[in-house]
Amino acid sequence: MLNVFPGHPELGAEVPHAGAAWIDLFDPTPDEAALVERATGLRVPSFAELSEIESSSRLFRRDGALYMSAPAVQAAEGEARTSPLGFVLSPERLLTVRFAKLRGFEAFAEICRMETPSCGSAELFLGLFEAIVDRLADVLERAGDDLDRVSRRIFHPDRQAPLRSNRGLKRTDVQLRAVLRSVGRTGDLVSKIRDTLLGVGRIVPYVAANADWLPDGQKPRLKTLVTDIRSLTDYDAHLSNKVQFLLDATLGLISIEQANIIKVLTIVSVVGVPPTFFASMYGMNFKSMPELDWAWGYPYALALILVSAVAPLLWFRWRGWL
Repeated sequence: MLNVFPGHPELGAEVPHAGAAWIDLFDPTPDEAALVERATGLRVPSFAELSEIESSSRLFRRDGALYMSAPAVQAAEGEARTSPLGFVLSPERLLTVRFAKLRGFEAFAEICRMETPSCGSAELFLGLFEAIVDRLADVLERAGDDLDRVSRRIFHPDRQAPLRSNRGLKRTDVQLRAVLRSVGRTGDLVSKIRDTLLGVGRIVPYVAANADWLPDGQKPRLKTLVTDIRSLTDYDAHLSNKVQFLLDATLGLISIEQANIIKVLTIVSVVGVPPTFFASMYGMNFKSMPELDWAWGYPYALALILVSAVAPLLWFRWRGWL
């Protein structure tokens, strides 16, 4: 898909709007890429080129234009994915190449369609990056809210649904698994946002140092972007630490539940040993056993078995193990 701003030219035209300040390629076909290259003289990077992780491949200059790329996070339907995102910035125009729908892009593109601004490539680049950073901030805020809810559910069960209910250990196991999955999904999202912030954080200083045509009036916006990205990176690191803390807490609760199950099984096995001993002893039926001739031998044996079962329970209770 080919989007051109300002204006809405038809894709059937041989050369897209020669005066366009921003050309946005969304999952371009080879024909669309070749069409843009002929019209602008700029090289359209491929998916494989934008996926390179070396700094020299992500940031370089060619024929007076800056070629930049970074991983872009896409959070939708509870799943976080990353997709390569490319920028080609020249004094005349901004060329973007992406392979996923990004809400920051969509929001800024809608503004450009409605207002059709007559501005240069540098101002469009800064406006687009400000929209991307705002979107990342919104996603991080939601991730922080999700972690807060999980934290309240773990450490303040009186305010949230309790981890243990009348349905017993099975219910607890299901809830702990749900908490673990929630923490894992948020941790995956925070990790991918960090990759995006690292990529974006390299691009802004690179533009400030290499875009000779950048107007002096736009440089304060670049400094603000650098500050915002740094603050988001710090907040992302805070969320990463919180994810690890909640993960350790959840695994600790799971270990406690498993230990409780093992404790119950151990107590049951220990309590069952004395009654088994007495029942086996009086079940031997030897002729010389005096208890066989007692009138109250059978009730005596039953009472002894009962006492031998209750005594360990009382002992465990006194020791505080129950």
